[in-house]
Amino acid sequence: MTAGDYDLIVVGGGIMGASAALRASHGGMRVKLLEALEIGSGASGVNAGTLSLQIKRVKLMPYALAGHALWERAGDAVGYRRTGGLTLAFTDQEAELLEHRMTLKKEAGAPIDFVGKNFIREKAPALTDAVVAASWCESDGYANSSLTGVYYRALLREAGVDYSEFSPVTGIDPSRDGGFSVQTGSARIAGKRLLLASGFGLQETMAMLGVDIPVRVRINTVSVTERGPKLLDCIVGHATGLLTMKQKTNGTVLIGGGWQGVRDAETGRGEVRADTLNPNLQLAQYAAPGLSSFRLVRTWTGFEANVSDFYPLAGRLPGYDNAFVLGCVRGGYTIGPYIGQLMGDLILGRVPEKPLFDPERLIDTTYATSGERLGT
Repeated sequence: MTAGDYDLIVVGGGIMGASAALRASHGGMRVKLLEALEIGSGASGVNAGTLSLQIKRVKLMPYALAGHALWERAGDAVGYRRTGGLTLAFTDQEAELLEHRMTLKKEAGAPIDFVGKNFIREKAPALTDAVVAASWCESDGYANSSLTGVYYRALLREAGVDYSEFSPVTGIDPSRDGGFSVQTGSARIAGKRLLLASGFGLQETMAMLGVDIPVRVRINTVSVTERGPKLLDCIVGHATGLLTMKQKTNGTVLIGGGWQGVRDAETGRGEVRADTLNPNLQLAQYAAPGLSSFRLVRTWTGFEANVSDFYPLAGRLPGYDNAFVLGCVRGGYTIGPYIGQLMGDLILGRVPEKPLFDPERLIDTTYATSGERLGT
């Protein structure tokens, strides 16, 4: 196969890029996937692995339900565990917030129920007695995000997708026939179609084709404790969304909740901040007092991209007929496998079973047609 034989070039080997590549390949396309580091090593591989429907946006709930089902189907290959999940409120104000949010999510299809203290004591006796209100979702669980790369690498290989790791893209040029030429290292790869799925690097890769859509980056912090005695049998969250906590089968406890680190301007790497880490750990310990006997082993950061309206970029790249963009999905670990399939269907010329999120909504400039842009 020569470089010009590719029907689709995918830039980005996270969950969404890999899922779209797989769908396109299964639909008969010859696919090349380029990943700057390792498959699944970005946001897809460093998050807490939480698969909770209670922390998903209402409008995205149908996508979260479908994505959750795909993780469950993957099973042991991704370390999937269905544990159920509790979301807690410690004040009357938090209880009102919990009732409002969870009612909307239940109406959107999530199997959420409001439960009392007796239920909490039965499901999670290690939790504090200070709980004022709680919701329960039987479907909640988690997977092992560190297995993301192993899982998708195997699927890509099985599907015959030609993937290259440690291949950052440094340039993209449209060709006169409507295709694209992508530069990575000393190689230039040609393809008929292009999908940009480069996570927090989306703004940079879109700019290579003259498209300016601002992408913001959150630097989420995740912590893990040493192994300890059984404390939790289910996922635990907080009404504000500022806590996710789960104990894995090896006894370690993972703690997250979207608390922010900072990004080093010189290296581009995320750094942990004590002033945000400590409140996260304090909230976790308040919810489960027994956590005070566990020592913290490691804390790390992961990037999460979003745009101004906090909905995904998922559709054709404005100004181009054969270029597409996919990313900025809140809850992307849960939703990613499914929205990647939808994008693959769009690229194959099919009508996706659920609507995507057209990036054109974020463009103020009137774009020329692809033909005018290419000078044809």
